[in-house]
Amino acid sequence: MKFRAAVFLAATIGADAKWPLRGKPEHLSGVPASFDCGMRKLAYDYGKKLLPRMGAFESLYYALDLNSADCHAILQGPEPSMPHFELPREAIFVSVDGQDSAPGTLSAPLRSLQQAVDLAAEKGVAVVLKGGTHYLPDTLHLGPQHSGLTISGFPGEHAEVSGGQELKVTWTPHEVSGGSNIWVANISGQVSEVESLQINGERATRARYPNMPNGIEASCGYGCMISGGKAKWTPPNFTKFGKVKYHTDKTPEHYRNTTKNWFNEYMIGVDGLCSVYDPPVSYWCSEHPSGGGAFAFRTPIGMKYDFPNGPYKHGEDARLFVWRPARWANWMFDVAHYDAETGNFSFGRGGNQGARGENTGGDFFIENVMEELDHPGEFFFDKYTGQLYLFHNGTGAPAADAKFVVPQKQVLINASGTQWNPVKDVKFQGVTFTAAAPTYMMPHGVPSAGDWALDRYAAVFLQGTEGALIDGCKFERLEGNAVMVSGYNRDATIQNSDFAFLGGNAIAAWGYTNETSTDPGRPGVTLANAPDAGVDGTDGEHPRRTTVKSCSVREVGLYEKQSSFFIQAKTAESRVLSNVFFNGPRAGINTNDGFGGGDEIAYNLVFSTCRESGDHGPFNSWDRQPFLTTVRTGEPSMIMQWREIHHNFFIDNYSPQEDVDNDDGSCYYKTHDNFFVYGGQAMKNDFGGHDNHHYDNVDAYVGQALGVCPAIQGHIDYFYGNYVVMTGENVGSCLGDHMYNNSYFTPSGSIGAGCDGFGGSVAKTPSDEEVFKKAKKKLGMLPDMEIMI
Repeated sequence: MKFRAAVFLAATIGADAKWPLRGKPEHLSGVPASFDCGMRKLAYDYGKKLLPRMGAFESLYYALDLNSADCHAILQGPEPSMPHFELPREAIFVSVDGQDSAPGTLSAPLRSLQQAVDLAAEKGVAVVLKGGTHYLPDTLHLGPQHSGLTISGFPGEHAEVSGGQELKVTWTPHEVSGGSNIWVANISGQVSEVESLQINGERATRARYPNMPNGIEASCGYGCMISGGKAKWTPPNFTKFGKVKYHTDKTPEHYRNTTKNWFNEYMIGVDGLCSVYDPPVSYWCSEHPSGGGAFAFRTPIGMKYDFPNGPYKHGEDARLFVWRPARWANWMFDVAHYDAETGNFSFGRGGNQGARGENTGGDFFIENVMEELDHPGEFFFDKYTGQLYLFHNGTGAPAADAKFVVPQKQVLINASGTQWNPVKDVKFQGVTFTAAAPTYMMPHGVPSAGDWALDRYAAVFLQGTEGALIDGCKFERLEGNAVMVSGYNRDATIQNSDFAFLGGNAIAAWGYTNETSTDPGRPGVTLANAPDAGVDGTDGEHPRRTTVKSCSVREVGLYEKQSSFFIQAKTAESRVLSNVFFNGPRAGINTNDGFGGGDEIAYNLVFSTCRESGDHGPFNSWDRQPFLTTVRTGEPSMIMQWREIHHNFFIDNYSPQEDVDNDDGSCYYKTHDNFFVYGGQAMKNDFGGHDNHHYDNVDAYVGQALGVCPAIQGHIDYFYGNYVVMTGENVGSCLGDHMYNNSYFTPSGSIGAGCDGFGGSVAKTPSDEEVFKKAKKKLGMLPDMEIMI
């Protein structure tokens, strides 16, 4: 059945677009409001077609601002639904009020989920969770003995697995006059720390400065920060961890000869300032890191700033959240020493949350000091007295029946085996996962030569699995990553699932190579031939054929800003299909390297990415570090298999750059049959990028057609068959006979000088209807067309 929203057109043709568009004014001034409004309505229809189970898809509707007076559509569709799972014939049942002395039947369920899965593995049956919140006293562990196990929610009931602990609270007034409404409860003995707090399933905000007017779950964009230029930063201490040990792979057969002097050799540095990572290794500590803004990793070791509500009684307990300048990632620092007289903070643990360093910090805020408890919705826990303070966002005392939960467990489910003894065919279906504890201060590693650092934690952690399936699940208000596909995994599938309000990434796939002799992700294992084996991706210790399909993801990266809807590193042959992703602080989909390749990204709707950061857009890639894999031909090769990006609807409404940002060295991309909207240019690569083919796309209201770098013969890019609506008159880079059959459109109907033989025809800017007709054909949105995955 098809549901179509009725539309009321209120935009004025020719007026500048107003929807959250952040970029160069001269580019945005060329975007008609009529196009912007019609495009958003098309995105709404496309999202509902991709995920019909979302019904009217309310969150998408409001994210596209379709309730506004100047661009209005009716919110219309059926009630949302989730996949229906039949009750297994044989199962062990778990209830929140069950008894662990019971047999685990429907009438006499167990209470312990760990006891249930162990018993089910013995009997060869499923586990069914009755409705309610199942608080985990410990991480649920699944091993090879649990192969074939299904964990399912009871049909028609809401089964929730929580890593939190519900507090028993009695509130008394603390400061309830003069505009304040602060209440206090003694929770001594219940929890030792309260880094995050959920009230009736929604986050409260830890006391901070500057305040967040709408709380932690509502992005402030570039706001709610202090400018980094107002602080005095203590320079890096380059001798703190001793000398770095450089390693560059000089094996002749490992030399990647597809570029001239760009990223030809695998290189890393071990120890030195990269000792903040675990393992202590990074491309950015290598002898000659290169690429955009490249220099060796470092961070400031302290800062001085006169906070308006300081000096603080316990400034040593504060936590500083600091953007790296240019907002590529944010660091978090605990305080090693606080000088109340001078306002100087010396940093302790932290600074490992991004791969790229800098001498100073960028925009920042402070949290976890009592003096900053001054805004509705904030909380503060005094660890010295066990008192929990809450600035209640309402009148009077917090409701007596309100539920206060402190996330405690960082990993809710850990399914771990090895490639020699894997966990096979485990399934999670119809379950909600919530309240996993924060992980942003946990050990991070630099997975490869992109800009990312990652923590190898998630609410659902998979390592050493085959055929794992997550189906029809919800991941809500998790303080870290939702799903981690770590190391050896084959054919993991995440489908029909919804992710919202996450502290980190929705889904991360991250493999291993042997760069150091030990790695915390593989405890107790001595890794052979490190660091020489760091280049070698043929040992199988990486995810292959991971599928993310028919999922919705929104509001990610609430804490760690270098977060995406899907991120992969040392991973190959992933399939990201038919998803709807929106509202994130950085790039929506990220490939951190060119490891293996063979990935497919298709039929996705992605927009409102990079809401809080600079550069990138819906998709971003790097390829600064070559790896030896067998993906391309079955034989060891330093050349990756082609990646395909096709039939997507990407909107680059916050970033000033591109819908597909093929950054430093990115190569072997076939980008075709997409509808790309906005951005500085349609196609881009730089710093040795090559073999990128951009063809048969509809690129709407871009500044110019392409900006690419020179490539050696046999590896030159292609740009052909594209329908390019430009706000300027400059095509951009010239590719000679590698650009042809393109249709360019400009306000004047002409192309400026500078690119002889631009490879196509030119005409005046087309009507909105003409652009949308072309786009709908790519997206399968014309009448009687179906989206074929």
